[in-house]
Amino acid sequence: MKFSDLILQTAAKVLVFIIMTFSIYILFAGHHNPGGGFIGGLITASALMLLYIAFDAETIQEIIPVDFKIVGAIGVLLAVATGIGSIVANEPFLTQVYRYVNLPLLGKTGIGTAMVFDIGVYLAVVGTTMTIIRSISEDT
Repeated sequence: MKFSDLILQTAAKVLVFIIMTFSIYILFAGHHNPGGGFIGGLITASALMLLYIAFDAETIQEIIPVDFKIVGAIGVLLAVATGIGSIVANEPFLTQVYRYVNLPLLGKTGIGTAMVFDIGVYLAVVGTTMTIIRSISEDT
């Protein structure tokens, strides 16, 4: 039997867009204000769970064909790579390195490792949370 609730599915489509927008805002605002990769990742996972509740798991897997274990692993590797980047810059492990570079179309732009670290944490949290939730839901 397939669960079908038109009101829930329609509301979920709108709410997921709003939740994901807020999640990305929290991610990028995190190194200046409260928030960051961890909270942004949890908010994203909650948006994805809303989709799993409103639709069935097979439909969501077809729409978002992502192996969340790989997403989590990429996030951890990205976070560790930022620490290695600081060592390459002759700084202690996980020290933020901030440099100005000239980028095509953007000109002189500041790039810091804190944002890359936050993105790594974000991906690790989304991957881990979704893997745990999906494995729990498969057991029932």
